[in-house]
Amino acid sequence: MLSRVSSSSRIAWKSARIRAASRVLLASHSHFSISTIQSKPAVVKPTISSNPQLAFPCLDKLEKKNQELSNSCSIEDENISSLDAGPEPSYSYVQEGFKVFKSKEPIFFDNGGYLPEYEVAYETWGRLNESKSNLILVHTGLSASSHAKSQPDNPKSGWWEGFIGPGKYLDTDKYFIVCTNVLGGCYGSTGPSSIDPANNDFYATRFPIITVNDMVRAQRELVRNVFNVKKVYASVGASMGGMQSLAYAWEFPDEVEKVVSISGCARSHPYSIALRHTQRQVLMSDPNWKRGFYYGGVPPHVGMKLAREIATVTYRSGPEWEYRFGRNRADESRPPALCPDFLVETYLDHAGEKFCMEYDANSLLYVSKAMDLFDLSVSNRSKAAKTRAATEEAYYGHSNISEHFSVPQEPYKEKVGSATITPEDSLEDLRKGMSKIAHKDILVIGVESDILFPVWQQREIADVLKQNNNGGDIRYFELGTNISNYGHDTFLLSLDHIGKPVSDFLN
Repeated sequence: MLSRVSSSSRIAWKSARIRAASRVLLASHSHFSISTIQSKPAVVKPTISSNPQLAFPCLDKLEKKNQELSNSCSIEDENISSLDAGPEPSYSYVQEGFKVFKSKEPIFFDNGGYLPEYEVAYETWGRLNESKSNLILVHTGLSASSHAKSQPDNPKSGWWEGFIGPGKYLDTDKYFIVCTNVLGGCYGSTGPSSIDPANNDFYATRFPIITVNDMVRAQRELVRNVFNVKKVYASVGASMGGMQSLAYAWEFPDEVEKVVSISGCARSHPYSIALRHTQRQVLMSDPNWKRGFYYGGVPPHVGMKLAREIATVTYRSGPEWEYRFGRNRADESRPPALCPDFLVETYLDHAGEKFCMEYDANSLLYVSKAMDLFDLSVSNRSKAAKTRAATEEAYYGHSNISEHFSVPQEPYKEKVGSATITPEDSLEDLRKGMSKIAHKDILVIGVESDILFPVWQQREIADVLKQNNNGGDIRYFELGTNISNYGHDTFLLSLDHIGKPVSDFLN
């Protein structure tokens, strides 16, 4: 029979073991004096290992790139890339060819903070009719620019090149298309890499936390002030753009006729938040990030590369990669390595390498956080309205806004260990919030192979809208795996399958 050992007995037993270990350690050290250690350093004899050390050309490449960036040298692109093995989105680094709306009025944010002035980059296609009733506002994904389609000021292919144009799904013979770079981005709109007029220095991480609803309020100012349009014909977007299309209608329900949300959601869920969190953590762990103040120095390109590799896994689907890469290695004639070896590894490596210098790291952090914060439930939007109003009141009352909304210097402590609201109550909260736009004509499109925004999240949008039963034309269209296995990137790569239900709904 086992006897029960008291707490005091366990402590005494641990103390005895510590004392014994200390005596052994002191005895071993008694053989050496300080002078002996200093005058006769230990000699490490070279040994021949059983196996040769692995080579790490991938790390050599990163070190070389870091050195080249430190020396402000240009970096040559490789000629061979597994990115060429299949279709890829046409995202690119865009710093010209767009127009800029400049607001000298401040904009106040949902979570406190403000911008004293701001700029929004935009591009247009087609013509605005005399009644100003044919404007379609296209909203972008996380890292996209305003360059959705080629145009005279920028003839390069846009990220939705085959979707917009004469006779295409967004028909420029009928509609006037406007696309912006989101507030917080880095392709012409005000973001962390912009200059703060208060101190003539980069905002960096002094940029306030932004939300998707903050972004669309800036877009609305562009629509009204540049084009004098009181009501847009349609608010259209995919991914984060699908969030924006709903948010625009939520903020200004009387100023939009139709809404199209593709591969989006009405609120971010834990799984998607977790995926974006890992990307931000990897990026912020890069020593070159320097808490956001890396401008003028070496950017955190390693963290950006790894973050993009994680993101790319979430953008595509396993079945597509089975057909595209299988289990093939890049070079079967060479032994396995810890650096990129399988084709899918080299693909991710190239995808990360391509992206890491094309997008601002701080913009990635801020815009991805905005996606996490997205939630059209009534409780969340009510809280945001109160915070925004308090910020505006503090601004015009000439009090110190940072005192009211500054982030604590110490890490947050968990005040709860699990969800404080049931899934059923949370869904009811969302249903109440979405009642504000349930009278609108809304098309929701989901993709079964999408793992970043699983298809049940698009079904949720349609369900809560229909449950409100406010007379809107709510339509839901779903692409099964028998149609597309491109995952979340389906809206960029399966244009014919996405386009027809969109054009039918708009027409």
